[in-house]
Amino acid sequence: MKNIKFISNDRQQNKFAIAVRKNVTNYFREKGISTKGNLQMTIKTITMLSIYIVPFVLILIIPISIWVAIPLTILIGIGMAGIGMCVMHDAAHGSYSNKDWINKLLSATMYLLGSNVYNWKIQHNYLHHTYTNVDGYDQDIDSKGPLRLSQFAPIRKIHKYQHIHAFFFYGLMTISKLIRDFVQLAEFNKRGITRKHHMHPVLEYSKLVTIKLLYVFVFIGLPILLTSYSWWQVLMGFLIMHWTAGFILSTVFQLAHVVEGLPQIVPNKEGIIESDWAIHEVQTTSDFARDNLLLNFYIGGLNFQIEHHLFPKICHIHYIKIAPIVEKTAKEFGLDYNLKPSLTSALHSHYCKLKELGRQI
Repeated sequence: MKNIKFISNDRQQNKFAIAVRKNVTNYFREKGISTKGNLQMTIKTITMLSIYIVPFVLILIIPISIWVAIPLTILIGIGMAGIGMCVMHDAAHGSYSNKDWINKLLSATMYLLGSNVYNWKIQHNYLHHTYTNVDGYDQDIDSKGPLRLSQFAPIRKIHKYQHIHAFFFYGLMTISKLIRDFVQLAEFNKRGITRKHHMHPVLEYSKLVTIKLLYVFVFIGLPILLTSYSWWQVLMGFLIMHWTAGFILSTVFQLAHVVEGLPQIVPNKEGIIESDWAIHEVQTTSDFARDNLLLNFYIGGLNFQIEHHLFPKICHIHYIKIAPIVEKTAKEFGLDYNLKPSLTSALHSHYCKLKELGRQI
């Protein structure tokens, strides 16, 4: 993979990053508050972990009808997604707390999703946040079988109907990562990314195998050993749990980047994107449903993606306050601030974008 750079000769563009950083910093200074989490984050963490753990424990220790167990597995999936969005995401960015050990501990909740913290940090913190919507660099818009999320990817007949079937395949996100993490880590090792981040490739792979085996034992092995459910019923519950979490996570992620009004980029032959990085982030990211309080609580500020991409080290609980500051600054510099006013409008915009990408000539 060629290293690419963001270079702009427009002095006005270069001034935006300075202005928006200054304006947001002034907000925290004037309020006299930390940019990290507070009691609200603690409550969220306890809530999401409880939604995830309590139903699973109940299934293990209490004889429950399969028809009651199924809704409980859905609830576990909702908790799983909530942990990923509200707890792990901030911790992996170092924005949950000022204390490194707390961030490391809570970023490890990624293992509760059956995935790997190191893989996530490379794919999300490094590749996605650095090269947002850049084809070939941002793995979040890589084409995946029946899904075409980049306008530069080859188009197939099946993509014509992706606006219909995409949401089903979104549900396979976390279950596919159980296997895909092995392929992804092997790729990172081969490309030298692992050593570049001062990690040992063999050690990381050994940790990945160990954690995956432990995860499978806990969530498949224990129910088989401790409950009266048959192996296929346990496997069905496992798949329902993961499909629920994958559907929520994938849908929320797509609403921030694969919607109308956001460009997808390729660098020029010299590996240069002719834009200031901060400008690029505003132009390739969208906010949605900022006034939906329930959504704000559950999805961990992922509906404030513009703010998150510009300030990933700020805890998401502050985004609702700094979003108007960022929007005002962006408009002062003549930038389009992509905001979908509601969850419905964001879903409709994503649906239309899928349709466009599936029928693009």
